[in-house]
Amino acid sequence: MAKVDYAALAPQLLDNIGGEENISSMTHCATRMRFVLKDESKASNDEVRKLDGVVTVVQAGGQYQVVIGNDVPLLYEELERLVSVQGAGDAQDRAPQGNLLDRAIALISSLIQPILWPLAGAGLVKAVLALATTLGWMKESSSTHAILNAAGDSIFYFLPIVLAISAGRRFKTNEITSVAIAGALVYPDIVALAGTGDVTFFGIPVVMANYTSSLLPIIVAVWIQSHLERWLKKVLPGAIRNFTVPMIVLAVMVPLTFLTVGPLMTWLSSSISGGVQWLFVVAPWLGGAVMGAMWQVFVIFGVHWGFVPIMLNDINDKSIGYSLLAGPLFAAVLAQAAAMLGVMIRTRSKKMRELSGPAALSGFLAGITEPGIYGVNLPLKRPFVYGCIGGAIGGAIIGVAEGATTIFVFPSFVGFPALLNHGNVPLVFIGIAVAVVISLTLTLTLGFKDPVEEEKSFLDSSDETDAEPTTALTSPVNGTARPLENVADPVFSSGALGNGVGIVPSDGRILAPASGTIVTAMDSGHAYGIKTDDGVEVLIHVGLDTVNLKGEGFTPKVSAGERVARGESLVDVDLQIVRDAGYDPTTILVVTNTASLGAVVPIVDGEVTTTSTVVEIDH
Repeated sequence: MAKVDYAALAPQLLDNIGGEENISSMTHCATRMRFVLKDESKASNDEVRKLDGVVTVVQAGGQYQVVIGNDVPLLYEELERLVSVQGAGDAQDRAPQGNLLDRAIALISSLIQPILWPLAGAGLVKAVLALATTLGWMKESSSTHAILNAAGDSIFYFLPIVLAISAGRRFKTNEITSVAIAGALVYPDIVALAGTGDVTFFGIPVVMANYTSSLLPIIVAVWIQSHLERWLKKVLPGAIRNFTVPMIVLAVMVPLTFLTVGPLMTWLSSSISGGVQWLFVVAPWLGGAVMGAMWQVFVIFGVHWGFVPIMLNDINDKSIGYSLLAGPLFAAVLAQAAAMLGVMIRTRSKKMRELSGPAALSGFLAGITEPGIYGVNLPLKRPFVYGCIGGAIGGAIIGVAEGATTIFVFPSFVGFPALLNHGNVPLVFIGIAVAVVISLTLTLTLGFKDPVEEEKSFLDSSDETDAEPTTALTSPVNGTARPLENVADPVFSSGALGNGVGIVPSDGRILAPASGTIVTAMDSGHAYGIKTDDGVEVLIHVGLDTVNLKGEGFTPKVSAGERVARGESLVDVDLQIVRDAGYDPTTILVVTNTASLGAVVPIVDGEVTTTSTVVEIDH
């Protein structure tokens, strides 16, 4: 099938439904654009159906529905650029579903996901460079070292700029404007102002902070930018919109970020670092435990910079010459690296193993944990907790031993010499070993939810080597299967979106019919797209027109970008809420790329369970 030009389709579609002035609201579900038109008679159904990329048109429930297929979000993005109306069902305006912490972790992980491999590669460059310097193979003062260090360090130093790209895509902003905001945060003159006390903006005092390598400030800034941009596009005339929107956004967002995020982060950092310093005075073991457990959490939230000036001041002060705050960091960092190693050993997922191995190596050798934290430990959750537990116990031992660094280094194997000149050195290394062993042991024994990649199909026969590859899809829900043509929805029943089955559910637990990657997860929780490892594109649509419930009765368990195994929960549905609202709960399973496959054969035989095969696919 030829690739559809959605930028060209959007204005053509608008023209044929009466233009922007005929649209009361606009949103989309998993496969359809859903318009509420002021006058449906102004829409030319025949002309809309002829447009390249349109499957068909359905007029039902007071909505003018244009069926597109899996790529409907691409068309929606193009329409957003052309019109200022949005529907109440728009994803940007709905409250997130599910546990707040889980949603926050999923958001951060999704923003980091596109840059994981460059982070891992850069971390290894720094690890090898640190090892070469420690062993005397290369002088730290050499130009060769400077060039290689820039290669390994740039993505970490300019992390806000890199994150601005993925955040801009996630929040649907102008990505170049987002990058410009991030660039201001790490602009050399701004970095030089960090920590100085005489900074004002039109007379308003500005508390400057160092935003290099920071995570949250740019994410928050781009999120605010997305709302500001949408509002400006609505109120500004089209003749000046293209250049005035970025001009106003930059003029507002850069000062706003410095005026709000900087003071907040500085206050939070100083409060936390002051409290931890006090703990080291009254209870060194407790101070060490807090630093060992919480250091990576401080890094995630960007408040760790409050500790760095204190560490540097203590090390450079001739009357002190060491930093007690820095000693327990070795337990914190190496415990997280040990958890990554445990994931590499235990996981059966090839992709997770390929990521966790290099991430652990970079953590142990260079103290670079970002690839492993954001790509392994934090998404899997439990390994991150195990690392914090190991770090707390090891940090407490280091605190008792008065472990401290006499030079400023990244906590890592190659940074060990910095620990040799203060405190009970043998006990310090015992603390580090305890942190590593506890974290590794907990990861290996208690485990985690493994994103295991299953075999392509449990129907494949090892002794039928000449057979065509086959994929089996199991029922996503317990219930009664029926032919797709008997489903009370003309788009699904016509087969316009592909072959499949309908299942009248007997319970509300919806499971993945095959292993693969979640490519679509509607915020309303009613529809999910899965792409299997062998290229089958599956849509699971829970109920008919249930997008109108706007998430009520749906508790999503997965997000876009996650891997799922066959039988893993996608969403829990309160079927009573669906029925009481007057909607048909029939759950649709359809193979949306049927046309590109050899044969897609539904197997419909009445009662089914989530272990029953309902569709067989020959490639």
